[in-house]
Amino acid sequence: QVNLMESGGGSVQAGGSLRLSCSGSGYAYSSNCMGWFRQAPGKEREAVASILTDSEATNYAQSVKDRFTISQDKVRRTVYLQMDDLKPEDTAIYYCATGGVCNRFSWSDSSYFDIWGQGTQVTVSS
Repeated sequence: QVNLMESGGGSVQAGGSLRLSCSGSGYAYSSNCMGWFRQAPGKEREAVASILTDSEATNYAQSVKDRFTISQDKVRRTVYLQMDDLKPEDTAIYYCATGGVCNRFSWSDSSYFDIWGQGTQVTVSS
């Protein structure tokens, strides 16, 4: 059975930090493109970051670059999203997904990702 699950969400004040985790089973972890997306109320889902599990090449949305860091633990089949200097506009449900295309042209296209987690809420207060 294929599953993917996020954890680590919560409520923080602006300037604070959170680390999200994403782990799962039932799919090939190696040679895979893992991504983090988010969706705020009333807004479309947007790509946040991606990592290619073999090369560890990463991509970031401009809005989170230099504040968020995507990383992985291959042994644990877990991808992390370290979020620092959080801002109220980062408030959203954060989803991880696998199966995408991690080149710089396609990494943010959610239609390439075929397995999604249920999401974890991140709330940043001012």
